[in-house]
Amino acid sequence: MRLPFIEAGEIVTTHGVRGEVKVLSWLDGPELLTDFTRCRVAGQPYVMESVRVQKTCNLVKLKGIDTMEQAQAMRGKILEIYREDVSEDVIFAAELVGMEVFSQDVCIGKITQVLDYPGNAVYVVKGAHEYMIPAVKQFILSTDLEGNRMEVKLLEGMRDDEN
Repeated sequence: MRLPFIEAGEIVTTHGVRGEVKVLSWLDGPELLTDFTRCRVAGQPYVMESVRVQKTCNLVKLKGIDTMEQAQAMRGKILEIYREDVSEDVIFAAELVGMEVFSQDVCIGKITQVLDYPGNAVYVVKGAHEYMIPAVKQFILSTDLEGNRMEVKLLEGMRDDEN
């Protein structure tokens, strides 16, 4: 299911005295946040006046947050991006959790977790059995966010109780 907002990271601290905040990015890399000009924090919409990368984080200047004290009040809050600002081709892990998974038109369960490994992500699917399905083209045949349906190809060894 397409979510209206995607959690992009957590505001972990302030930076400087002019209201910048440091965001620990939850996206694939901190450079991805630089593509956006608006966000939400605690349900409030903000314009991002500037976004720059600092090591593994982002330094973000939000319009209307102009002092260190205002920025300090943002600590610990989640920064969300608008889903409509992201290409429809991009699918986020949060949108996959709860999706029904089918193999040869038989429902094998729902995605309960997306594990992020260095080589690729792995989808944990739970139904009558638990499956660990690598998120690669050989196994993920189709993904329909609107229909909340994924079609997969299973191989021996993907089921948790197989030898």
